[in-house]
Amino acid sequence: MFRPDLVHLRYLCCRTIYYHLTYYKRQSKFFHSKPQEILMNKLIELNEKSRLQAISLAVRLIANGCVIALPTDTVYGLATDVHNSSAISKLYNVKGRDPSKPIAICTHNVNDIGNWGKTDHLPYGLLDAILPGPVTVVLDRTEILNSDLNPGETKVAIRVPDSGFICDIVSYHKKPITLTSANESNKTSTLKPEEFSTLWPKIDAIFDGGPIGSSSLSRLGSTIVDLSTPNHFSILRDGSALLPTVHVLNSFGLRHL
Repeated sequence: MFRPDLVHLRYLCCRTIYYHLTYYKRQSKFFHSKPQEILMNKLIELNEKSRLQAISLAVRLIANGCVIALPTDTVYGLATDVHNSSAISKLYNVKGRDPSKPIAICTHNVNDIGNWGKTDHLPYGLLDAILPGPVTVVLDRTEILNSDLNPGETKVAIRVPDSGFICDIVSYHKKPITLTSANESNKTSTLKPEEFSTLWPKIDAIFDGGPIGSSSLSRLGSTIVDLSTPNHFSILRDGSALLPTVHVLNSFGLRHL
């Protein structure tokens, strides 16, 4: 079905990439290829020299409703603006995900979680004990979260990755971003960009931070824990940090449902 809103998003994303790549090519050795070549393959290498430029580009793309791929502290992820409903639809299209399946959001600081999920019932210091890191917390959502994000859902999954690149993007964007694994729906999660190359034509930019881990444990993604019930928790996905997460939750007196 033809979607004029998604076509407009594509135009904005291409224009944003062209502007940034042309500018940084003139200003530094940030890119090894010509801007036209990078526009073709969309692959942007991350390194210390290019860090600020990459963050600036990612923030501009997300602000324009683009979908980008980037490394996290677990696997490669897909991200866009939480408050842009058309961008959220585009993200589902990229991944081929069932619209009824919710996606998580990502913020840059533990203190920001309470703006999007209700935390008043949690023991003081609990969230700081498990985050930032490879854990997703599920909480009752607040009213200010975009109603088009996971419509009908009363809860929201929130991540604070142990990844400076993502957290800096969210900090400069000044709003949370969506975050879901960079792979076709129901397929294996990915540890390097080449592993989700089939999605590249649908993604506006791929930020290449190199391989993330090398073991099967690395592909498990974050541990997902539901903390919406006072004094209790439930594990929705074991993930890569199950044991340490359960240990911390028990130490705060929470009981497993």
